[in-house]
Amino acid sequence: MKNYFNFISSDLAIDLGTVNTLIHHQDNGIVLNEPSILAIDNSDSKAGIIAIGSKAKEMHGRTPENIDTIKPLREGIIADYLAAEEMIKYFISRSLSNKSLFSPRLMICVPASSTPAERKAILDSGFAAGARKVFLIEEPMAAAIGADLPINEAKGSMIIDIGGGTTEIAIISLGGIVFSKSIRIGGNEFDNSIISFLKKNENIIVGEITAEQLKIGIGSGIIPKHGDGKKMIVKGKEITEGVPVEREITERQVSESLAESLFEITEVILEAFESAPPELTSDIHENGILLTGGGSLLSNMDIVIENATGLKVQYAEDPLSNVALGSGKVMKNLKSMKYMLSTPYGRH
Repeated sequence: MKNYFNFISSDLAIDLGTVNTLIHHQDNGIVLNEPSILAIDNSDSKAGIIAIGSKAKEMHGRTPENIDTIKPLREGIIADYLAAEEMIKYFISRSLSNKSLFSPRLMICVPASSTPAERKAILDSGFAAGARKVFLIEEPMAAAIGADLPINEAKGSMIIDIGGGTTEIAIISLGGIVFSKSIRIGGNEFDNSIISFLKKNENIIVGEITAEQLKIGIGSGIIPKHGDGKKMIVKGKEITEGVPVEREITERQVSESLAESLFEITEVILEAFESAPPELTSDIHENGILLTGGGSLLSNMDIVIENATGLKVQYAEDPLSNVALGSGKVMKNLKSMKYMLSTPYGRH
């Protein structure tokens, strides 16, 4: 009987991210990892969505006047409800077997700092996209479960989840979030900092995709002690003349551009640690901090946090997928793990 119901319906867990959306299927694991973006044709004769996900990202920054690219989420929350609904609906259809007879149940992750109104918007988007039931779980909890932290034990575990739109810091003990703090700075803000730095100091305008390539290719949380470090040639537009140019950008320049954002993140980490109960800070001193999320993959991010806090930092085994894996685990064991959900705003 159990296999029959799995055949006719599926449970999905969704890490609805500012930059990427991941979906975990109850039987098949991670089945989707796509950019959270749509391309829309605004011309009178062809109004409508023309691409979602990777194909839309390929168009970003290269579209004619009649085509816009839209990112439905900003800083981890829904900024464009209708676009988010269409995106979720499309991603769900991509993730399910054509043989499923019933609409799926969804587990959707939300930032710990999100307001009731923001959570309701995510909840409503899930139902509008065709789900028959929707549950919400806070991202730090899902990430901790995905990383196999001992969250049910009577000791504190500290997790830092650096996503595209937000950085979430949480201390978890006995199956609940004891303390959380967040800042709306993440991978997107790193890209914007690179763009602003090059515009101000190098008189060159680069796009978001180029900034992301610089961040991934030569970005670092630590400014090189000697010399300029690694180098990368990029194409952009010269400010005064508006003509295309090529420039050599260095690791030192990219690292300097990121310094302010990283300082703000470490300040919030310190604030969270200092505000935690003494018994839990003792546990964290002993066990250290777990670092996860796509933004954590910036080179030397662990060293930045270690230098700021004096605590040992280790990366999760799968930083990019932790939240989706953790929420999928809760969805699969819903009866025994239901207490971990964001129930005040859930509807099921």
